[in-house]
Amino acid sequence: MHCPFCRHSDSRVVDSRTSDDGATIRRRRQCPNCSRRFSTSETASLSVLKRSGVSEPFSRAKVISGVRKACQGRPVSDDQLAMLAQRVEETIRTSGLAEIDAHEVGLTILQPLQELDVVAYLRFASVYQSFDSLEDFEAAIERLRAEGPRGAAVAAEPTS
Repeated sequence: MHCPFCRHSDSRVVDSRTSDDGATIRRRRQCPNCSRRFSTSETASLSVLKRSGVSEPFSRAKVISGVRKACQGRPVSDDQLAMLAQRVEETIRTSGLAEIDAHEVGLTILQPLQELDVVAYLRFASVYQSFDSLEDFEAAIERLRAEGPRGAAVAAEPTS
C-alpha cells in the first residue's frame, strides 16, 4: 500500500476493524518513511460474469430489482426482498469463488424465493428456466406440491 503523502511503497497496519456487517475491513496504517497515518478500506470483491462475457460487481440491488418483478402484486415487503438478496450474496460468498456466472446467481435466487412466496417463485422460475409450455408449469407445481407446504404457508398469509 503506497503512502498517500510521500508515495513510499510500504506501510504498516496499526489497527484493523470490521464494519458494514463484517463485509468491510477498515485498516489504520502508518508510513515508515514519513510516519504519517492514513486509513484504508478493504472489501472482498465478488464479480458476476454475464452471458456477453462482461464481468461486473455483484449487486444486491440488481437481485432485488429482478425478484421485485416476480413479486409484483404479492404480499412481499421490501425488507423481505433485502433479506433475500443478503441471503443470496452470503450463499455465493460461501462458495469461495471471486467470480460467478450470472446463471448461477439466478439459480441461487430460486430456493430463498420459493421459501418466501411460491407464486413469485413460479413467475421467476418460468422466465429464468425458460418454461415453454403448460407442462413445464405443471411439472414445477407438482414438484412444489411434493415438497410440501413450507413456501405455500408463507404465501397464503393475508397482508396486514
